[in-house]
Formats: sequence, C-alpha cells, structure tokens
Amino acid sequence: MSFKREKIKNYYLYDTHVENVFISEYMANAPGDYVKVYLFASMYAGIRVTLSHEDIARQLSLSVEDVLKAWSYWEAKGVIRKHYAGEEDKLRYKVEFLNLKEQLYGKGNKDAGKNTARQSGGGLDEEEIRILYNRIEQITGRPFTAKEPLTIASWLSDYEFSPEVILYAYEYCTKRRGNNKASYVGAVVHQWASSGLRTLEQIKEHVQETDNRHYLYKRIFKALGFVRLPGEAEQKIMDSWFDELGFDLDKILEACGKSSGIPNPSINYVNGILKNWKEGDRKSVPGAESSASGGNIIQQAMDSYEADRREEEEAAGKRREEVFAAIPRIQEIEEELRSLGLEISKKMLGGGESAKRDIRMIRDKMQKLGGEKAYLLTDHNYPADYMDIRYKCSNCKDTGLLDSGERCACFEAKLQEFGKRFEKKA
Repeated sequence: MSFKREKIKNYYLYDTHVENVFISEYMANAPGDYVKVYLFASMYAGIRVTLSHEDIARQLSLSVEDVLKAWSYWEAKGVIRKHYAGEEDKLRYKVEFLNLKEQLYGKGNKDAGKNTARQSGGGLDEEEIRILYNRIEQITGRPFTAKEPLTIASWLSDYEFSPEVILYAYEYCTKRRGNNKASYVGAVVHQWASSGLRTLEQIKEHVQETDNRHYLYKRIFKALGFVRLPGEAEQKIMDSWFDELGFDLDKILEACGKSSGIPNPSINYVNGILKNWKEGDRKSVPGAESSASGGNIIQQAMDSYEADRREEEEAAGKRREEVFAAIPRIQEIEEELRSLGLEISKKMLGGGESAKRDIRMIRDKMQKLGGEKAYLLTDHNYPADYMDIRYKCSNCKDTGLLDSGERCACFEAKLQEFGKRFEKKA
C-alpha cells in the first residue's frame, strides 16, 4: 500500500512559516515596510517562486530603494544573507532566509551574523564610533544637532557605507559645497547611493568627473537665486547650453540676468532666451528687463531670509543664556540629552544582544529629562518652547525651500514684497 497527498495548485492555499524568534526579537522594533518586505518574500521563498526587487516593490506599493534598504536592514540584523552574482553589481543578489534559532543559539551562525552586520556598516565598536563623531565635528566646526547621530547611523546601515565614506561626505559638503547641515549631507549621500556608488574610490572618481560641471551648475543656480541642488532634468538642460548651443559661462550668466525681477525664474525661462539667441533673435523678452537701480529682487529675498535667520538665532541664543542663568539645571539637562543622543547612536551601530534593551532604557531616560526640562520652564513662568528658534516661516525655517527642494509659499510673498518696493522707487 502507498500513500500520497494531493498537490496544492493554488499558491494562496499554502501557509508561510514565521519563527516566533522573528516576531518577539526582531519584528517589534523594525520599520513596518521592512517587515512587509520580509514576510512577503518569505511567502514566495516557501513556494520557491523567484521575485525581483522590482516585483516586490510593485506588489507592496513601495519604491525599489525601500526594498533594497529593507534587505540591508535585515542583513545587518543577521536575519538574511545576500548572495551576489558578481562583485561589480551590488544591487543584484539572491536573498537567503537564515534560521533565526541558529542565529541566536547556534555558535557558528551567530558569529557569521555578526560578520555580516560588520560588513554592512554595523558592528562598529565604541572607540570607532567616538573617533567618527569627533572627526565629523572637527570637519564641520560645530557640535552635532540632537538627531544627527541617529541620522548618520541610518546612512551607515541603510546605504551600506563605510565610516570613511561618511567622513568624505562631510568634507566634500563643507569644503566644496559650503553647506554641512545634516539634511544637505544626507541629500548628497542619497544621491551617491542612488547612483550605485558604494566604495570611497568609486565616489571620489565620480566627484572628480562631475565637479567641474557642478561648478558651472552652482554658478548658474546662484545667478538665478536658487539655493538647492539641480535636478537631473535641469542638469540635462544646462548641459545642452554648453554642449549643443555652444555658449560659454559668461553668456549663460547674461541670460540668467534677464530673469531679475521675474516672480518665478526657472531653468526653462533661461533656456528659451538662449535658444532665441542661438537663432539670432536677440529681441528683449517681455517682463524680463531689469533695472540697475532695482537690483536683483531674488537676491534681495535671499538676503532677507538670511537676515531673518540670523536675527532669530541670535534672539534664541539670548533666551537660552537667560534660562541657563535662571535655571542652571536646564543647561545640565541639555548636556545630558546630547550625551544620550550620542550613546543611543553608538548602540544602534554597535549592535549586540543587549542593544535593543539598552536603547529602550536610553530613550526612556531622554523622555524623562525632556519632561523635567518642560516642567522647570513652566514652573519658572517660561513657555515650554521659550528656548526654541522662532522662525517666521515654520515650513521652510526661513530658507525659502522645503525639504522636497521646492520653493516655499513664503518665497513668492517675499518676491512680491520686494517687487512693490522697487515699483515705489521707480
């Protein structure tokens, strides 16, 4: 007598096995989208169906970048292992789901999981983290902001960058771009990762190839009053001015000058002027004329933003000094919070079995210190936000730009304000 089971043909009638270790030890603190990627891919691994990163992203309504970040996250945790087809392409690999009980209780695999985390930017010891943060503060000439250590930790884990790459990013943004704010450095780091750059050598070669042209982009954007990085489409248009239309920088800057006084100057506006010039049509463009006496309204608006920020930062500094003098304990709390912020990022990067517990304890301590600070302020008749910078525009923090790179609504209001002043003078 022989026995056999009926073969299930509908994939959705199968069950997907998830270890309790994953639920109790890994899932609780993981980002929700990363859990979705893990579970969805586990289902297809169980029925031996191959999926690409693009397939997973489409099915889960995520970006491919989010899927790649998820696998880097789980690799750093020792939950999966990546198998690369070749050393050149770090974005194409097979994912092996590891036995988590072996990871926790099997000595051999546990050590392998630590090695994997080390390769992907995790596993740094405390001395390496301290040196990294000290070097960054030396490069920027400023102390970390409250959230900056956590942000740096995410770059190391999400993008699989080495500490040397992060140091180079800060050096590059400080010395060549003149902006070392974490948000700006993050945009540059993200751009490198999106371009498939992973090693310091690849990034330096890329920077050398692109910096000469980026210098031209920067000059053009400065002439137009933009304080953001150009998008890919904008770069292509500017490239065409040099490569196809054959203009030199001086001529392009002359065309940019025609946008003075225009409420919403754009690359496309300048592109139209240059194309007309190339065709021999040097007629003036309606509304583009600028007056020497009126000056560049855009530049006036940007100068106004800078003055607003400087004024508010100085006022906030004075309020902080006032509070520290009246309530010395608050200065102690702020120093403790900064120290704890560095400590929690070290735990995130260092990993280890006790890291999750330690991080929870540190967060609880930070929350209690924040509550004590708020209590002391209100108990001494200060508003809870008395020490904060009071930006005139909370959306863009008086920069004229949103985090997305788009102009803030307040920018147009400033242009109109300066335009009316010019009209009165005229």
